[in-house]
Amino acid sequence: MFELNLIPQKMKYVGLTNNPDVIKRKHGQPMDWWQRVFASELEANKWLKVLIKMYGYKEVNDAKGWKYGYTFSNNPN
Repeated sequence: MFELNLIPQKMKYVGLTNNPDVIKRKHGQPMDWWQRVFASELEANKWLKVLIKMYGYKEVNDAKGWKYGYTFSNNPN
């Protein structure tokens, strides 16, 4: 018999912004929110691409800027 795996997978999100506090509130104050600061737009974009291509993160395109990079998941815990 074929069984479906109905356990939801934890989605991981990544993005860039100049205003991380607003974005964090917009996404419901995730408990696993993490952020870092970048010195250049080039550095920020390289980091973003690595997390997407190598680690399976999904890009969040709801903010402008590049000064801060952030990650979170859809898991409320």
